[in-house]
Formats: sequence, structure tokens, C-alpha cells
Amino acid sequence: MLKKFVYGQPIPTEAVIEDISLSQEAVPYLTVQTDKEGKMTFSSTLNDEDIVYGLGEAPRGINKRGHIYESFNSDDPYHTEEKRSLYGSHNFIVVSGKTSYGIFVDCGAQVTFDIGYTVYDRLAITPSVKDFVLYIIEGDNAYDIIRQFRRVIGQSYIAPFWAFGFQQCRWSYYTADEVREVVRQYREHQIPIDAVYLDIDYMEAYKDFTVSEERFPHFKAFVEEMKAQHIHLVPIIDAGVKIEDGYDVYEEGKAKGYFCKRKDGTDFVAGVWPGRTHFPDFLNPEVRRWFGHQYQTLLEAGIEGFWNDMNEPAMFYTDEGIAEAVDYLKNFDFSCNDSNKFFELGGRVGGLANRRKDYAAMYHTINGESVCHEQVHNLYGYNMTRAAAEAFQALVPDKRILLFSRSSYIGMHRYGGLWTGDNQSWWSHLLLNIKMMPSLNMCGFLYCGADLGGFGANSTRDLVLRWLAFGLFTPLMRNHSALGTRHQECYAFGDTEAFRGLVSLRYRLIPYLYREYIKACEQNEMLFKPLAFAYPQDKIACHIEDQLLLSDDLMIAPVYEQNAIGRTVYLPEEMRFVLFKGAEVVRSERLPKGHHFITVGLDEVPVFIRPGRQIPLCEPSESVDQLDTDTVTYLSFD
Repeated sequence: MLKKFVYGQPIPTEAVIEDISLSQEAVPYLTVQTDKEGKMTFSSTLNDEDIVYGLGEAPRGINKRGHIYESFNSDDPYHTEEKRSLYGSHNFIVVSGKTSYGIFVDCGAQVTFDIGYTVYDRLAITPSVKDFVLYIIEGDNAYDIIRQFRRVIGQSYIAPFWAFGFQQCRWSYYTADEVREVVRQYREHQIPIDAVYLDIDYMEAYKDFTVSEERFPHFKAFVEEMKAQHIHLVPIIDAGVKIEDGYDVYEEGKAKGYFCKRKDGTDFVAGVWPGRTHFPDFLNPEVRRWFGHQYQTLLEAGIEGFWNDMNEPAMFYTDEGIAEAVDYLKNFDFSCNDSNKFFELGGRVGGLANRRKDYAAMYHTINGESVCHEQVHNLYGYNMTRAAAEAFQALVPDKRILLFSRSSYIGMHRYGGLWTGDNQSWWSHLLLNIKMMPSLNMCGFLYCGADLGGFGANSTRDLVLRWLAFGLFTPLMRNHSALGTRHQECYAFGDTEAFRGLVSLRYRLIPYLYREYIKACEQNEMLFKPLAFAYPQDKIACHIEDQLLLSDDLMIAPVYEQNAIGRTVYLPEEMRFVLFKGAEVVRSERLPKGHHFITVGLDEVPVFIRPGRQIPLCEPSESVDQLDTDTVTYLSFD
């Protein structure tokens, strides 16, 4: 059962698409307090046994208790435990215990969730504005509540079949010849692959919807050349539009008033990759139509997949920020006799990017009214991706286009997937990836995944292998690394046999994974679930966060520690343990309920089949469109 409460005059987000009547009933487990400024805090008492699920893309674990979280989409690659926000804002939580209920705060501005941080047995939710919609969802259990929520926010985006193939990315493959070399290496080493990504350097001077003629000449022919090798090229699109006379996107957007403004009505300017840029006002439906149709240039070149980036929106600097920093430096005492001043210096110069002060200076036009960006900050990337998806429906209605984004809000899940942003080549980020998947699924994001091997820092062979062994189960399976880091393509570490085996196993599983993904999208299910959802009476299972259920058939238990020869696994019931060495089964036996230590080599993947279930496997191939999906063998519990 859903209850809807409206406070003030909220800006519509269109996250909820089902018409829900306003409720006049009190919520017995929520207390409301209002401060002198009129801002409200909703609080509830948490019992010792309560588990709090949700918040989608957020740091820490599946159970969100004991920490404080802020929904304010942030361009921050260092996803350490003290961080309160990441790239997406997904304001949905479920309290699961003696009384189970869900809360969705539909608000494009910052919302703070204090989940036992200030007081361990107190949940406190504080929107930063007075205008928002609050939904309370009651149900039999956590999963029932999640399914109700998923129903009212609409069906999740369905990616094309080929997008379940292995994908390779790096910032950047600078030329067409570099891309050709990547494909050659994968094919030569017989490692399956379906896509290679083009990061920002494929563009001319980082201008959206352009291609560098020098580095990627005859682009349409190059796209066709890659398709002949069963490779899709996936270019990046950034939110900022370069300010440059003669650049048609800028000229048209400027002439039609399509960019975000300052309070005085002039176009807002910030520095991003192209230098000084404007930001399209994606909250305006007319602007969304205009920007979305810009993708047609690349669609006509044969492109069938895109990733939207820098759409929090990320800002490196503003003219005002630089002027303030310069003024500060002019008056700074460089003798540094005061150590506190020295640290202040670092903060002033290093704090030019993504300043809240700059966000507050940017304005949108919504239904003819000027609205400060901070009121709708979390909706920006969502509406950029919506612009693209709606254009694809108009331009290529009979074709599924791969589309995912860095910044997101609930509602965007209907238009595209997401990747979890600029993570690091840290073992802790592999574990974070594992824990984040159920939370994202709860909020409707099913086509998602992390940068396998880690984006920033230098990865190692064992980390990439262990991450692939988990990533082969996630819908988006993409290896991605940053400029200045070591190459981590599957052929970059010498012997490729282990890499070939893991990626080949992914291809054996693709028909099964895609079937379960479609089912989860269409039936408002989760692809990845915590063990607690299937074994609510098992107190051990309810607190395990490093093992996940995949659909209703499998339990997976990735190895995520450096130098580990295996791991301890808890089975809530008797299961069949199947160990793959590469793409082949090397061990299969029933194991009883309880704790077991399993040895898992770097080239091995353990899965656990639940009673009465079976898993189809096909033969691997070098690409998805070459898979024989009609000839399968089955792994079963029996």
C-alpha cells in the first residue's frame, strides 16, 4: 500500500508515473519536526534488528545503518567510506524488521539520510527544501515493498542483446588505428569482445557530436569496418557545450536560448573539458528534444550505443571562482608562518571544481519560471539521458540503442542504465561494486556495472581477474582505465589464458543472463538480491553482504581480497557447488547447509545452484551475434 504526501509546491520529477491519491492518514512510525526556516525532518526509531536497504548508488554496504548519506550528485572519483554522496541520487529506502516500510523522498534538491549516524537507533531524513513529495510504502516484507515501488516508477530500460557482450574502454584510444589494435589483440588472443569505447579524445576539441577528422578519418566507414568484425563503437557524450563561434550546436543553442542562465538572464559559463562551456537546460522539454536530436549525426554514422558523462553537471571552474582565487593569492602571505593558512591555501586553489556556490548561481527555466539549479541538481543527468532516449524512440523506433549515464536519479532507470563512475583500482572498490548491485536494482537500475579492474590508479593482474570473475555476472561488463594508468586490457598482462577463460564463461552465460534481465525488467524483479530476501528467517543469511542471489537460481560468492586462495561461504540451504575453471566445469558437488571454505584460483569462478533450479549454458563465441543460443547444456541442482 502506498501513501502520498505533498509538501509545498514541489517541482515535478516524473520519477513516479502511476497516479497516486493524496493521503490524509498519519504515519504512526514517523515523527515530523520543522525548524525555524520551515525545513522538515522525518524521524523514526530503529530497533536493534532492523536492516535499512536502498539508496542505490551509495558508499558502504547493503545495510545502510550507522552512516549518514547525502543525495547530491557529485563528481568525486575517490569513493572512500567517509564520502556521503556519489554520482547518483536514489532517495528510496526500506526499513526491514518487525515493522517493514519504504520511504521515497521525491526531491531534486539535496536530501540527507541520517541512518543511525547521530543516534544509532534513530532514522532522520531531512530535505534541504520545503517543496517535495513523500511516499510511504507498506508491505508484507522488504521485497514486497520494493516490487510495489518498482511498479509505480515504471519499467526499467532494456538494453540490446549485444550489450551483454564484453566491452573494452580506456581514456583514451586516441586514433582509429589504436582501436584497430585493441580489436586485433582481442581477436588474436581469442578473447571474446563486442564493443570498444571512444572517450573524449575522439571529438574535435571536445565538442559534442563532432569527430576528429585527423584521428578518426572517414568515421562512417570506420564504424562499418568495426561492425564487419562484430565490434560496436560506443562514443561518449558530455553535458557541456563548447563556446565557439561557428560550432553549430553552440550557435543554435545560443540563438534559441537553450542554455542554463545566471540570475540576470545571461548564459551561465563554466570550464569543463572543452574549456568555457554552456550547459543545456535539460529540465526544459523543448531543449531535451533539441539536444536529443543532435545524436542523429552519430546514429547516421552507424553508432548504436552511447554513454553520457560529466552530467552532474561537473564543473572544473568558473570565471568567478578563478577570480576569487587569484584575489586571494594576491593577498596571501607566502611566508607561511601560519600553518593553518597554508592548508587554507590548498583548499582555496584545489576547491575550484564543483563548488556549491557555482551551482547556486545557475538557473533553469521550468514552466516559464526561473528556478535555481540547486533545487533540481539531482535531476540534471537524468534529463540529459531522457533527452537521448526520447530522441532514439523518434529517430530509430525499431532499434534498441545502448544508453547509460554517470549521473542519475530515480526515473532515469526507464531511459538508460548507469555505470558507477570513476572508481579506483582498489580491492575495496571490488567489494563496493558487489554490495552496490542490489541497492541499484531496488531503485530500478538493472543495466549497470562498474569499471572492471578500476578506472583510476594502477591495477594488477590478480585484481583485474578477480573483478572479471564478478563482472561476468553484471549486465554491463566493461573494462575501463584512466589516462596515466597502466593498460589493463585482457591481453596487457602477458599470459591471456585466464582472461580468455573468464570472458568465455560470460559468453556461455549470456542467454541465461539476458533472459533473467528481461524478466526482471518486465516483472519489477531484482536481478541481484541480498540473501535476506530469500531466507528472512536465517539470521546468518540476513547479515551477509558479500554473497548475492542472482535471479532465483544462483548464489554467487566472489573472491575480493588480495592474495586470497579462496573464501568462506555460507549456504542457507543445501546447494550444488559448481566450480568453473575458465569456461569449463571442473568440480560439481552438493554441499550441505552451513559454512564451507572453498579454494578458488584466479582463473576460477564458483557458483551455487539452488534446489530445483537449472542453468542453461551455450558454447562461447568471439561475439554475441555469433552465439548459438539454440544449442545449450544445463547445469542443475540434481
